[in-house]
Amino acid sequence: MALSFSVRRRDPVLIAPAAPTPRETKRLSDLDDQETLRGLLPNIFVYRGGQARDCRGDPVDIILRAIAVALVPYYPLAGRLREGEDQKLVVDCTGEGVLFVEADADVRVAELEDAGLRPPFPCSDQLLVGVESSGAGGVVNSPLLLIQVTRLLCGGFVMGLSLNHVICDAAGLVQFMNAVADHARGRRGLAVSPPPWCRELLDARNPPRPAIPLFGPGDIAALKEVLPLHLRGKATSFEVLAAFVWRAHVAALDFPPGEDAHLAFIVNFRSNGELGLPPGYYGNAGVPATVSMPAEALLRSPLGDVVEQVRNAKATVTAEYVRSMADALVLRGRQPPLTMAKANPLFISDVRRAGLHRVDFGWGEPLYGGPSRPLFGSTFFVPVKDDAGEDAVAVPVVLPAAAMERFAFEIERAKNFTRQRLRSCL
Repeated sequence: MALSFSVRRRDPVLIAPAAPTPRETKRLSDLDDQETLRGLLPNIFVYRGGQARDCRGDPVDIILRAIAVALVPYYPLAGRLREGEDQKLVVDCTGEGVLFVEADADVRVAELEDAGLRPPFPCSDQLLVGVESSGAGGVVNSPLLLIQVTRLLCGGFVMGLSLNHVICDAAGLVQFMNAVADHARGRRGLAVSPPPWCRELLDARNPPRPAIPLFGPGDIAALKEVLPLHLRGKATSFEVLAAFVWRAHVAALDFPPGEDAHLAFIVNFRSNGELGLPPGYYGNAGVPATVSMPAEALLRSPLGDVVEQVRNAKATVTAEYVRSMADALVLRGRQPPLTMAKANPLFISDVRRAGLHRVDFGWGEPLYGGPSRPLFGSTFFVPVKDDAGEDAVAVPVVLPAAAMERFAFEIERAKNFTRQRLRSCL
């Protein structure tokens, strides 16, 4: 459903920490400081609104004040990026603040729901403030966090948030937003106060010595049911869905004969005890794992074989792999040795467990919380509700029109085949 509405924005303001914070310079880790992360990551959060459970008043004022309080322990977010020696990025903790825009829109939550709360989000450009509003160019010397809170006619509201990805990943963003949400709901204190920086834990070794290759070889329950027996109880929903989407993506792009297909996906390593990341760490804690195989072989292979490839690549992400990635980034001048440099890759980031869809400022969990749009060659696995209100996974994909038709056909054909196989086994 096409949707059109107007948004009236007030002039942007800077929200500084609510109390004095240290004036210092903080280094980013070598994993934070890679070229592919030097940009804004846009997210949209839609709230039904009405009377908040634990607070009273305008969501704009409540959230603005809560951000200022949360920025005291998370004061690096109120700083600015600077380039040091060899263009190494550091955070200058100036306390200047994050960019905030108050806005009103002549639209209701119900209309947004009818248009589809799925990425690419309808009219997201009107609900997200751009970096140009900060008065600075690029990501250096600009606010690290750009926030727009837009009131809707029905009493609901939308938070549009763009984060400079070098400062934290999705899980780190959720950690900060939950701190804001705690204060918005009237709670005091943080689970970890102040949150640790500890970026040196993910620096390259001296001298860098990558020890492993960083470019490896080549409806969800129903998909699992048609896997070989030895995989059914082991393969995760991510592994199955990644294999399924990758194969359909390659089929849709109609690869030339002899060309390899490439998949890269982010593996979170926060729980790897050998790396020693402390509770509350909010830097980037994910590295890409990669799979490559000839496109013809990928399309001929049973789903189970492709799932095995994804599982094997995921298993390579050990502590040594992470350290080697940091080493390689330093040796290559922050250019990641990824399949993304190859022709027609697919890059997948699974944000279902990051918690973006559960951030509650006092008006309940968002109707939608997650990335606002994908880019060509990349996609997210986003938690959403289907038309029946059941938990589902949205997989937004950007393709040329003809390829998109083939992609939709491949997805539906594979689903039908899977359902028929499943029925034949019952």
